[in-house]
Amino acid sequence: MDPISLILSALVAGAAQADGGVAQDAYDRRKALIKRKFESQGKSDPSTLLDKYEQKPEKTKPLLEDELIEANIDKDAEIIELA
Repeated sequence: MDPISLILSALVAGAAQADGGVAQDAYDRRKALIKRKFESQGKSDPSTLLDKYEQKPEKTKPLLEDELIEANIDKDAEIIELA
């Protein structure tokens, strides 16, 4: 699986399993790390897109995918490892 697909799948799975346990901690950490990476590049809209993706992945996937690639998140070893 390519890094972008892995990251997107992990975000959807994490949102679906928001149970407050270890999985929730990993999900929160992954999401916060992605948001920090966006913000470090002066991007705040992708963070909002990230939240929308969890609710409507089929509609926002292409946009979020582009933002993740543009921010080089698909090359971030720590984010990929968390996914």
